[in-house]
Amino acid sequence: MFKTKLIPFAIAAAFAAGNAASQEVVKIGHIGPISGSSAHLGKDNENGAKMAVEELNAKGFKINGKAVKFVLQTEDDGADPKQGTAAAQKLVDAKVNGVIGHLNSGTTIPASKIYYEAGIPQISPSATNPQYTKQKFNTAFRVVANDNKLGGTLGRYAIDKLKVSKIAVIDDRTAYGQGVAEEFVKGAKKAKPGVSIVSKEFTNVNATDFNAILTSIKAKNPDMIFFGGMDSVAGPMLRQMKALGIKAKLMGGDGICTETLPKLAGDGLADDQVVCAEAGGVSGEQQKAFDDFLVRYKKKFNIDVQLYAPYVYDAVMTMATAMANAKSAEPAKYLPELAKIKYQGVTGSIAFDPFGDLQNGSLTLFTFKGGKKTKIEVVR
Repeated sequence: MFKTKLIPFAIAAAFAAGNAASQEVVKIGHIGPISGSSAHLGKDNENGAKMAVEELNAKGFKINGKAVKFVLQTEDDGADPKQGTAAAQKLVDAKVNGVIGHLNSGTTIPASKIYYEAGIPQISPSATNPQYTKQKFNTAFRVVANDNKLGGTLGRYAIDKLKVSKIAVIDDRTAYGQGVAEEFVKGAKKAKPGVSIVSKEFTNVNATDFNAILTSIKAKNPDMIFFGGMDSVAGPMLRQMKALGIKAKLMGGDGICTETLPKLAGDGLADDQVVCAEAGGVSGEQQKAFDDFLVRYKKKFNIDVQLYAPYVYDAVMTMATAMANAKSAEPAKYLPELAKIKYQGVTGSIAFDPFGDLQNGSLTLFTFKGGKKTKIEVVR
């Protein structure tokens, strides 16, 4: 009796094991800064990828009629170009089916050549430097607007809405920071040819002391300081602006437009002092889907979305949809489907132009009130 009962169990177990072994595994690489000063943003992105992969597996996502198992392989680029290319090569060597990342333009641009040469599709959820897609790599895509739009929109907003006339500019010398600062200046000068750029300074991503730069800027009495860089630098900068009695507004791109900025700035962040833009944004009927994602994310990770987790989530879902449309997870087979995709995600409609840029990308302008990130408006 004992042996008789075991036989069906053994057969069932063997069948299940055979089933699992025959199930196709699809490897999605996620890459971003899991260490260093931008680790909170890299982890936020990684969480977005985890949510997408877990949801795809939970619903038994099928490619060519067969359920597949998605596996996430995460690599840390430390927001460093050299580390980023080494990490990119690790994903290529692991034969991932696609890559979601990187967070920063400075790591995304050099790594994109590695993915292109390997024929592996890459979707960046947050790299905004125009150079990324100007390389004409047919494997490179992004789901957010680029710096031409982000920096230019901020420049016009500074002139048209905030009525500033004297601006100081600081950037962190990264591909992102320098790029968005340059586009901001172009946008401001186009909106008001006579606008005065009273100072152009630079720092680096690890700097903590800005007294020399800010003292020089204070003497020129600007209405606004534009900073091209990340929140880990902008926070201490705001503290030192207050200590020096600088009343100017601080404007920046998505790198400073995070939920963490108030913690990093402490009492240096006054209401309405900071104006920033996030490369993305929804309004109208789409707002409910976006808000639902924020709730699901908070429930799962017990933390609020920092910045780009929804865009990472959509990037994974977009890639999976292209695979389903192609009836294959092989990069060469689904890449043409990705190029012509039309996907409705939590961040809005996703379709790419011939360069891999998001069509009709939106931006959201924010400020901070009572230590909370507060939406001003969505622009296209």
